[in-house]
Parts: sequence; C-alpha cells; structure tokens
Amino acid sequence: MLHHNSLSEQAKTRFTAVFSTLQIGHLLRKAGISKSFGLSSLAVFQLLFSLVFEGRNWFRLQESERGESLPGKDVVYRFLNQSSFAWRKFLQSIALKIVLHFESLIASSRTRVFVIDDSVLSRNRSKKAELLARVFDHTTGRFIKGFTMLTLGWSDGFSFAPIDFVMLSSAKMANRICEMNGNLSKRSHGYKRRMEAFSRKPEAVALLIKRALSAGFTADYVLMDSWFTQAPLLRQLATQGIHVIGMIKDMKQRYRLNGKLLSLKELYRALPKNTAADVLGSVIVETTCGLPVKLVFVRNRNKRREWLAILSTDLTADTAEIVRIYGMRWSIETFFKFTKSYLKLGTEFQGRSFDMLISHTTVVFSRYLVLEFERRQEHDTRSLGGLFLLFADEIRDLDYQTALQQLMTLFMKMAETKTGQEKAFVFCQLREWIAGLPNYIKGYLPNLSCES
Repeated sequence: MLHHNSLSEQAKTRFTAVFSTLQIGHLLRKAGISKSFGLSSLAVFQLLFSLVFEGRNWFRLQESERGESLPGKDVVYRFLNQSSFAWRKFLQSIALKIVLHFESLIASSRTRVFVIDDSVLSRNRSKKAELLARVFDHTTGRFIKGFTMLTLGWSDGFSFAPIDFVMLSSAKMANRICEMNGNLSKRSHGYKRRMEAFSRKPEAVALLIKRALSAGFTADYVLMDSWFTQAPLLRQLATQGIHVIGMIKDMKQRYRLNGKLLSLKELYRALPKNTAADVLGSVIVETTCGLPVKLVFVRNRNKRREWLAILSTDLTADTAEIVRIYGMRWSIETFFKFTKSYLKLGTEFQGRSFDMLISHTTVVFSRYLVLEFERRQEHDTRSLGGLFLLFADEIRDLDYQTALQQLMTLFMKMAETKTGQEKAFVFCQLREWIAGLPNYIKGYLPNLSCES
C-alpha cells in the first residue's frame, strides 16, 4: 500500500555519467579500495552511494523485490569494515577533482577559503561501539555519547566542498566508554585513523590544513569560529603561509595596543566608533605572543549595545571585506544540516567498528560532493563549454548584505532566541542550496524542506 521510491533509468544513467566523468572507479583503485572476487569495489560503492535516493535503508532494500539481484549483506559490511582501505586518499582525490573544476569556472582574483568546524555525531543508544566516548555538544550544552567530527571544507562563495575530516573520540581515557580494537596492524590506515581519534582539536586542525595544502588545494584564508581562534593555532597556521579570519569572544585573552594589554571590552571602549554603520570600526593590535592581528567590531542590529568581534591575521584587508569573507563560513553549517537531515550522516549504518564509521562518513561526503558538482553544472553557464566560459558572467559570489545577515543570525543563536526571523535566517542558505539541486535529485528526496 505504501509507495517507495526506486531509481529510474534516467537517474541511473545520470549517476553513471557523473561517476564516469569523475573517474570514481579509478580513484577507488588508486586509494587501494578493491575486492579480490565477486562484485567490483565500484559496484558496491555505487550501491551504497545511491542507497539514500531509494528511500529505504539497506535492510528494507534487501527485503524488497530488488533483493534477489542485490549482493548479500556480508559483502557490504565487509566492504565498510575493511581497515586497509585508504578512505582519506579517496575523499581528497574526488574533492580535488571537483574543486579544480570549480577553479576553472571562476576568476583568479576571487577569494577562496578553507572552512574548519566540528559537529557531534550522537550515539546515545550505543554501548559497544569502538572508541565511543562522552563528548561535549555545544548545541545542547551537555555531554552525550558519540563522536566529534572535525571537518575541513573549501568554498568559493557559491559552492562548498568537504575535503577532509577527523573523527575524534576523547583524549582522556576516563571519557572513553569503549577502547579500540587491539588486533589491527599498526601499518594499516584503520589503525592510523584510530590514533588520530585521540588527538586534540588544535593539533588536528593544523594537520588537516597541512594535508590539504600538500594534496594540491589552495585558499586565501582559513575561516573558523571562536573555539578555534586561539593564539597557538594562529601561530601554527602563520608558519604555513595562510591567513586566518575567525570570531573571538571576550575571555581571558589580552591584546597589546600602545604598550598596554587590553581586553576586548577595553579595546571596544577605546575605539572611535562609527555609530551609523553596521561595522563599528577596527584596530590593529598584537597578541601576547607578538602576532599582529586586525580586530573588526560589528554591531548587533537587534540589540544596539551588543557587538561581535572578528579577528584577521591579514592586516591589509578592508574591514567590510573581512566581514564578507567571514560570512562564507556559514556554508559549513548548511553542509552539516543537509548531510545529517537528508544524507543520513551517522544514522544509515551504526556498526560497532570504527572503520565503518570512517567509510560511511566518506560515502556521505561523496554524495554531497556529487550533488554540489551537479548543482554547479545546473546553474553555472560557464560549465557548458569554452565559448560560454568566455562570454558568460561569473556566478555570483557571497555579497556583503548576506554576510551581515548571517552574522545577525549568529548573534541571535548566541542569545538563544527562538523567533521566526531567526529561523528564516538559519535556513535561508539551506533553502537556496536545495532550490539549486537538479530536478531529478529533488524527485528522489521528496521531503526536502527547511521547516524543522
């Protein structure tokens, strides 16, 4: 009696064409993701990739009429639990291919950024999942059982591409509910990913940026929120030759101005302010470790006495440009919302193995990359060929007013207000992203909406 979606021939043909264009099979083999017998690794990966568009989970799909033509469940679970597969190499390879395609469609003067942020994957019902830990959820302000997914993405103001991630457990043994499997080879990729799970966030961020630059990704700035904008991490990224723009809070940090160490509030009071503008002003100071930075103060439109401080290690950037560039960080929030709500990040497969957590997260990131690639092909006229590239206008970058709206959303989020205006701002970019998806994708995700 219930109608279930099934991929039409048109959708299958389109996905097959995209897989051929991106050379997914070659990238899988290059990353050592292969099978010695039975179905090829490409066939199993394509099956996992298209599972979310079927409208059913793996168990229900096997029980359907198509179940007889599908491989057994052991084939899929062995594929996901394999510790020797280099999933990071595969994700970086497909992301680099897509990012280089985006780079060919935009001007060399356009700003490109790395965006770093973390999100919690809840596993409150799990008891024996490998490296399960008590992690702090900043959204609820409580400790929950699960993992912290630290993600690095690339953006040009229109498209966002996840390029790497680290699945963190807890560095403290007291917070870990389950320990790692001790029967793994220390030379395997699975063992190395498990050892990464014990690292601290600042160390993991520095390694993510270093790996991205070594893989061939380029960016002008690294965008981060107030948790990551700390002096030790700023110094580490400065040695890699990349500027940072991040939000800062008024805490214990002090900044040197005219030989005096001042807090953010003291700097704000001493600043000559332009009360008629949204950007109140800026000042160049030094951190306690001697790193020169530029601080930009932005007014809250809803509460005139409140302000927001943004730090930039690029002293030559204009204040309005710093605000506009920092607004590009919101794309990673859209990414987290979409992957968890529609691409079933953390809920489609909940095995006990840490390898399954890494492999399935990579599959979900690959889905988003392909959807972003298709969205760009659908809306960017420069992707139609060389003649269109020469004569078509470049696709619109994030504008200053949109960046200010996103900062106002952050103000209201920090104040924990639950107004209709806040919800409209929070889901504005997600709604635009969904509207830009190709029609054949929307047909297999019929419940796409931004109401919850």
